[in-house]
Amino acid sequence: MPRPQAIATVVSASVLVATSAFSAQKKDRQPNIILFMVDDMGWQDTSVPFWTQRTCLNNTYETPNMQRLADEGVLFTQAYASPISSPSRCSLMTGANAARHRVTNWTFRRDTMTDGTDDRLSPPDWNYNGICQTSGVPNTFVARSFVDILRENGYHTIHCGKAHWGAEHTPGEAPEHFGFEVNIAGHAAGGPATYLSERNFGHDGNGRPTAQFAIPGLRDYWGTGTFLTEALTQEALKALDKAKNYAQPFYLYMSHYAVHVPIDRDPSYFDKYRLKGLSEKEAAYASLIEGMDNSLGQILAWLDRNGERDNTIVIFMSDNGGYCTSTEWRDEPLYTQNAPLRCGKGSLLEGGIREPLIVRWPGTAQPHSRCDSYLCIEDFFPTILEMAQVGRYRAPQTIDGRSFVPLIKGKADGSAKRPLIWNYPHIWGNTGPGIDLNCAIRLGDWKLIYYYKTGISELYNIRTDISEQHNLAAQQPKIVRTLARRLGKELRRMKAQRPTDKLTGLPCPWPDEVSK
Repeated sequence: MPRPQAIATVVSASVLVATSAFSAQKKDRQPNIILFMVDDMGWQDTSVPFWTQRTCLNNTYETPNMQRLADEGVLFTQAYASPISSPSRCSLMTGANAARHRVTNWTFRRDTMTDGTDDRLSPPDWNYNGICQTSGVPNTFVARSFVDILRENGYHTIHCGKAHWGAEHTPGEAPEHFGFEVNIAGHAAGGPATYLSERNFGHDGNGRPTAQFAIPGLRDYWGTGTFLTEALTQEALKALDKAKNYAQPFYLYMSHYAVHVPIDRDPSYFDKYRLKGLSEKEAAYASLIEGMDNSLGQILAWLDRNGERDNTIVIFMSDNGGYCTSTEWRDEPLYTQNAPLRCGKGSLLEGGIREPLIVRWPGTAQPHSRCDSYLCIEDFFPTILEMAQVGRYRAPQTIDGRSFVPLIKGKADGSAKRPLIWNYPHIWGNTGPGIDLNCAIRLGDWKLIYYYKTGISELYNIRTDISEQHNLAAQQPKIVRTLARRLGKELRRMKAQRPTDKLTGLPCPWPDEVSK
């Protein structure tokens, strides 16, 4: 079985790396690329089914523009990210697995951990200052972003919305430091203070922040009644209007704060969902989803009317699983749940890490197609560079991601022998199954979750048990040992971190060092 694009490994900044066959020659015109990233969107928070059947949530939410994108491209049923925002976004930008870059929890204040506390274990000294393109700031991972490589290869680069790659007062807080020529509302915070322009997106009338997640810029919209999602969309469209005159391809990172808490009502859609019988909280959440989808539709319409549709790749993705209030299957939608997946954001169960991914690539991605092979967030780095026909580049970091261009073309099975690795040696703060102080491996149909605190492993067959209701560790000890050995090997190879036992001062055992 052919494997996807080979991993591009860079050992020093002086090394040039070829990422694809495009290193020999380029096509006449590089495509525009839009990455449409949604925050905290669950796998089922859409009318587009990513499973083998429709769910109650698919029948509740209305996302016609996601449906259009799926009709015109390829839908990925097993796309994965980290369970928390910053680890995913740092892997996206660097191509490194979170175990390697060590931004394994969410970032915000400089030199400040965001970990909860545990009675027995202490978190490692992780990279709580995020990623940087320059050295000198402690507790950071030094890397070059693919955006900077795109810029170097002729792209006009635009950031709009949430960044969340580095702590305040570090170089990593600013999208401009990662190769973006335009930055709209991106900073260190991982969520919005409010979606409401009536509250000036978190500022007082003199422009002073009144909340820690106050959104920078967007002052023209204060007090206008313009919802945050729409304000960001209008600013992105203005940036695209400028970009079309530049005689160069563009990369737009449309990174919405939606559908992150707080669950403010988008007035354009809220009443419709109340009439459907949803509670006020459910209707507010649904309004965030449809407002996000409307933004996607406006960007697709811009491509249509400006003659850029056929030369623009559009990628739709979320950064982690939906923020879940229920871990069980329900016949009615709650705010919100991820059924048939179990649990949600913060968990290494499927509900916390499986994401909606769609790719429209005119002339390359087969319309109405579907890919059931799995991939992970660090794969976007080499994939986007291959899409952009960038054959060689310089970067200081090791690239763990693999291009999924062969999957888009239907020419490879990315799940054949490739392991996916997660490491979360932290206390997040919420409770639920699969949350806190654990690591995991997905290999083929099997998934192993190992808990640092107890030394216990859970084993699931994802193909036959998508809801992870049946722990097969006791029935399949050989598979547990095999996956534990592989997981331990991969974590050591990436120099991953572990929690420490407060009583002994020793790190917790690796998954292959226990017999449970």
